[in-house]
Amino acid sequence: MIIKAGVLSIFICCACTISRAQITVDWLVEPRPNDSLKTAQITRHDNFYPVIKLNIAKNIGFKLKSNTSLIPVLDIGTQYNEATLYRIGGGAFLESSPGKKWYYRVGGICYFQEAGNNFKVPYQEYNDQPNKIIGVSPMGRIAFQPHKYFNFQLGLDKNFIGEGCRSLFLSDYGKPYAFGKMQTHFWHLEYTILYQGLTEQYQNKTRLKFGASHFLSWNATSWLNINFFESVIFQAKDTLLQRGFDPEYLNPFVFYRPQEYAIGSSDNVLIGGGITIKYKKHRLYSQFIIDEFLLSEIRNKSGWWANKLGGQIGIKGWIEKGRNAFFYRVECNAVRPYTYSHLTPLQNYGNSNSTLSHPLGANFSEMLGEFKWQNKKWLFKLFLSYGLCGLDKNNLSYGADIYQPYTLRPYDFGVFIGQGQKVNFVRTNLQLNYLVSKKGAIAVFGELAWRCDLMNGTYGLQYLPVVGLRSQLWNDYRNY
Repeated sequence: MIIKAGVLSIFICCACTISRAQITVDWLVEPRPNDSLKTAQITRHDNFYPVIKLNIAKNIGFKLKSNTSLIPVLDIGTQYNEATLYRIGGGAFLESSPGKKWYYRVGGICYFQEAGNNFKVPYQEYNDQPNKIIGVSPMGRIAFQPHKYFNFQLGLDKNFIGEGCRSLFLSDYGKPYAFGKMQTHFWHLEYTILYQGLTEQYQNKTRLKFGASHFLSWNATSWLNINFFESVIFQAKDTLLQRGFDPEYLNPFVFYRPQEYAIGSSDNVLIGGGITIKYKKHRLYSQFIIDEFLLSEIRNKSGWWANKLGGQIGIKGWIEKGRNAFFYRVECNAVRPYTYSHLTPLQNYGNSNSTLSHPLGANFSEMLGEFKWQNKKWLFKLFLSYGLCGLDKNNLSYGADIYQPYTLRPYDFGVFIGQGQKVNFVRTNLQLNYLVSKKGAIAVFGELAWRCDLMNGTYGLQYLPVVGLRSQLWNDYRNY
């Protein structure tokens, strides 16, 4: 974990310990070398996370009774650099299952962090004081599976769509949000409907906006998955009326783009698709996102500003050699300027001042690599990324910050990735972990991180060593 600051994290959550054939919802954690990845099969869908499972959960907590357990959580770290910064925290997950068809987790995160600007925790609510952060972030999830073909969930949490380290559809990078989700599995298809309640600080007020998404995953063969994605963001109240959650978007089978035109709205609609090719324990995957585009301008190669597109391609795999397990990934992402943005924060593809997709927003290209080695209790991780992005300048929007309205653009044509204040960046992270307790997946870790930025011919270099003790139960996205 890259930390420039200390954190006090108290996790008190409730989830569901599963025995026999009870359902469970997996954790939103990064792929590990010892993941029990099954061979390619036509009935398995695992590109909408957390994945619903019908198996026995791992025993990572202290059992209180037959279907209830307590999972301890620690988050302690110290960074030695120009200034010595620290984080200290601890807490617990309380897991319980009221029946074979039910799963739930509820709770919250409280923490303290002595922080610089580069490594604030991006996924938690906080009150910002000079170099110190104290905050509380409630989280929860309840699931009900009345039949093997259907699963319903409600919660205050995050979700992720895709096979990649990043996602251009929906990432778990940002803050938790209220959601309702339905998943149905039949034949070779899995269909997911997601409704989101999002918030923004706008005009000195906390304002509500909503999101609705459809995701269809089709296993055309045991080695080929094709998926389709669409999402719409709309504000709860506009200049004319109090819309609430527009009932037009509750239809689970409607296409959002024609529906948007039918109701005469200016809502923000995104569509996309992806392909995953599976070979044993290796996967070649891709995503493509479209915010807006005009085919004639693409053919003319005019660089029209409203051709807002993004793409991802990557390969990953798991390898086992005796007691040693390895994971690797190489991935490329690129998103054109102004993608995900809109007229106001109440219509962009974000939540609480953070993007719902890639942490860099838009107007960037990135290539990253991951390598992990695991041997029993030891886990080594290497992360490396290189890319470029174009930042805003002269009070104009060049398309990177999705919270800037696209009306602040300097021109309509000749728009390209990296325009504006061009920054080339390198991110490197080395981490060594040793598991000290299976209860809570608590590990001692040491980390070395380098951040290098080249802007206007000048290098900015940061060297960030960190040591600590933490429970590895959630993702950490401070590697961008």
